Amino acid sequence: MADIMLVASARRPPAEVPPALDLLPHKVTSVSGADRVLSTHTNVDLAVVDGRINPAEARITCQLIARSTRIRVLLLVQTANLPALDAKWAVDDFIVDGATAAEWDSRIRLLLETNQSATAISIGPIVIDEDAYTVTVGGRPLDLTYIEFELLRYLVQHTGRVFSRETLLTDVWGYDYFGGTRTVDVHIRRLRAKLGPELEHYIATVRNVGYRLSPDHRSQSQTAVGAA
Repeated sequence: MADIMLVASARRPPAEVPPALDLLPHKVTSVSGADRVLSTHTNVDLAVVDGRINPAEARITCQLIARSTRIRVLLLVQTANLPALDAKWAVDDFIVDGATAAEWDSRIRLLLETNQSATAISIGPIVIDEDAYTVTVGGRPLDLTYIEFELLRYLVQHTGRVFSRETLLTDVWGYDYFGGTRTVDVHIRRLRAKLGPELEHYIATVRNVGYRLSPDHRSQSQTAVGAA
């Protein structure tokens, strides 16, 4: 089930939910103007902008949402207004008034799947949502600090590559960090502890070099998994 906002133009009352959309098991909230979406965008999965009555105002609403958030925008439009659509509307898709519940379901599902793939990276059961700054393991949320999150994300983005402590300090902590390489060992140890005994081997210590993230390396002859 998705949280969907049906967005009417700011000067108009909230629109009635189309009957076909109302048949689907989504939570649909009708609002007026893009301001409501912008103020609560972290809880919105999809914005359906109602362009049936005033396409010009709907176009501005679409542009505001697309420019200020990463929420997918689905435009609800009359067939007669289709020739006016172009890239400047900044919508991800459109649906014609009177569409069936099956078409609504298909378009919403495709948009949400695209949105998830664009903002999340994963390896095995580890899923990192880059927009929400959250990490889950098999659906279980991990409580990570900012640096722990950035370090894990960096390693996942470069799965299989070996990084020295100096490289990790530069790329994760930043060029202006003056601490020693020991801080990398400390954060690696904390990450392993939070991943748990089933997944701690994902972060392998490569002797005399640094660290590598890979779910396939358990061999003690190449790595010292338990040691930082």
